[in-house]
Amino acid sequence: MMITYGTAALLFPAISLIMLAYTNRFLALAALVRRLHAKYLEHNTRAVLQGQIGNLRYRLKLLRHMQAMGVLSFISCIVCMYGIYLKSIPIAEIAFAMSLLFFTISLIISFVEIQLSNKALELELSDMDPRGKPEDNHEG
Repeated sequence: MMITYGTAALLFPAISLIMLAYTNRFLALAALVRRLHAKYLEHNTRAVLQGQIGNLRYRLKLLRHMQAMGVLSFISCIVCMYGIYLKSIPIAEIAFAMSLLFFTISLIISFVEIQLSNKALELELSDMDPRGKPEDNHEG
């Protein structure tokens, strides 16, 4: 496969969009943390809040790694374009492969974070539902 500017340029919009999604995700988590903090100050003995705090800490850590992998993917893609510019195909190919790898890792971490987000919502619902978690009562 011959790597060209067009090949490397394909990643730019994908990486940009995923970074925008991660930024939006961060802003949503930041707002949630602020609301949770206010709720914690009012009711600091609630077990659900403790579970949410742990979940949020881990999700923020995952988000930081997602963003870092996205940035590394972008940088690798730029290095790939520079390698093409210098007509150094081995550098371009390695950088392109690294860009794809970082992008894939970022998406995998995103998948894990989404799963944790769903668990957090279930925890929130369990606080309001006297029957417990939705998966426990099998009432689809």
